[in-house]
Order: sequence, then C-alpha cells, then structure tokens
Amino acid sequence: MTLTKTDRAAAAPQRPAAPPPNRMRAWATRAPLLPALIFMIVVTQLPFVATLVISFLDWNALYPDDRSFAGFSNYGDVLSDPALRKSIWTTILLTVTVVLVSLLLGLLLALLLDRRFRGRAVVRTMLIAPFLLVPVAAALLWKHVLFNPEYGLFNGILHAIGGDGAAQPDWISEMPLIAVEASLIWQWTPFMMLILLAGLQSRDSQLIEAARMDGASDWQVFVHITLPHLRRYLELGVLLGSIYIVQNFDAVFTITSGGLGTANLPYTIYQTFYQAHENGLASAAGVIVVIGSIILAIFALRVVSSLFREEGSR
Repeated sequence: MTLTKTDRAAAAPQRPAAPPPNRMRAWATRAPLLPALIFMIVVTQLPFVATLVISFLDWNALYPDDRSFAGFSNYGDVLSDPALRKSIWTTILLTVTVVLVSLLLGLLLALLLDRRFRGRAVVRTMLIAPFLLVPVAAALLWKHVLFNPEYGLFNGILHAIGGDGAAQPDWISEMPLIAVEASLIWQWTPFMMLILLAGLQSRDSQLIEAARMDGASDWQVFVHITLPHLRRYLELGVLLGSIYIVQNFDAVFTITSGGLGTANLPYTIYQTFYQAHENGLASAAGVIVVIGSIILAIFALRVVSSLFREEGSR
C-alpha cells in the first residue's frame, strides 16, 4: 500500500513548537543579568530574612543557649522604650532639617549655575566635591578641622575677628545636633544641586522667552514656570535624601558618638546590638528602619518613572 504525501506528513513525528523569537530574545537579554541578580539576592535578601526571623526571638548574645520565641514583643519594646522612641524622634528631626536645608541651598546653587559666567565649570566641580568625599572623612573634617575648640577653623576666625577676648565655643558640646546637621547639609547640598540643575536645564526655553516678551519679571518666571517644572525634581531630591539620612550612621558615630541627644535610630540599633547584645531587639529596630526606607524608595521610584514618562512624551 502506498502512502500519499498527506498521510506521510500526518504519520511523521511531531516536533515541539519552537518558542516565539521575542521570548528567546528576552531571555538572551536577561541571561547576563542573572549572576548579578543571584548575587544581590544572596547579599541583601537572605540577610534581611535572617534579621526578620531573629526579630521574633528573645535572644541575648551573652546567653546564646537561652533563646525563645518572643512574637511581636520586640517590636512593642522598640515602640515603647523611651530611649528608642527618642532616637526615632531624633531621626525624624535630623532627616527633616538636613533634607529641607540642603534642598533650599541646592536650589540656590542650581539657579546660580544655570546662568552662564566665566569659570562656571570650575565652580561646578568645586561645589560637587563635598558629595564625593567618604562620609566618615567628611565627618572627621568637620569634627577636627572646623569644630575643634582649640585649633578649629571656626574658632580661629572668631579669634582673628575679636582678638584674644573673643569667645571660643565648644561647638560639638554646646550644639551637638546642629553640628551633625551642618556636616550632613554640607555633604548633601551638592546632590540636591545636581538634581535641580538637571531640572532647570530641561526647561522649555521658548516658553521662558515668550513669558519675558509678555513682560514677566524674573520672579514671575521663577514662580509660575520654573517652580512648577521643578516639582518632580524637588520631590525626587526629598525622597532620595530622606532614604539616606534616615539610615545615616557615620556622622553621628564620628562627631558625637551618639551622645548629647544625637543618637538616631541606626546608632541606637548599633548600641543595642554591639553593646547590649540584644540581637532580637536590635533586629526588630532594623526591620522597622528597612520598612520605612522601602516605603520612601517606592515613592522615589514612582517619581523617577513619572519623570521618564514626561521626558519620553516630549
């Protein structure tokens, strides 16, 4: 019996359908990122899961065999302990002050650098320099070079102006929280300046020229055109700055060692873990900081995505 061509095609073994070319291309694009993704999960997510588990335990490192399940009692202690509640308030005050002042100074500097003048590139490089310093080095600079009551620059200026009778204050002892805030403002103002300068340079120049031709003053252009345009960039600066300042440890540890009412939540976690050896309590406080940072990061990512959508629609 002879088989027709149709019968032979039906009798032939069916090969599995090849995956769509778009899916193959997507996997080929993502494959080089898999090692970085695995590394990120191992380095960041697994320690966080371990911290989350420890936060539910009553565990003091001095008594490693005496561990028990504590439920949410550690979180209750974090929110009810006076020292921890004070550190939360200090963290909020430090974050709000540093972010708002550095944002205002960054806006003023961005408006200055948005104008053309001789040496603008040199000035821009010098203004960015503080942000490029290692945070511990910046804190040591302020502690010893500027704030030191014996040989610091600030007291040297006061001595040069007022002579031997000029007051020589101990800046860190008399105004500890302001000393920490000044160090962080000095380091984070360039970051805010860069974000806002990018926003200023993305303005529609034709719209500004039309406003000036209609008789608008510089202040009216700033209030009605520049400031609304910078709203997204201001939000981005506030969110990104808040994410960092909430977690800041270097300046508090280096300048005041957490004393004189400057202990924020990260420093209190350090004290709880390394000095009191309360692993469960410190882990619960750390989880609270991470959750707060994640909430801020979600808002930051939404602002960034909206900025990209606005730029793509132009």
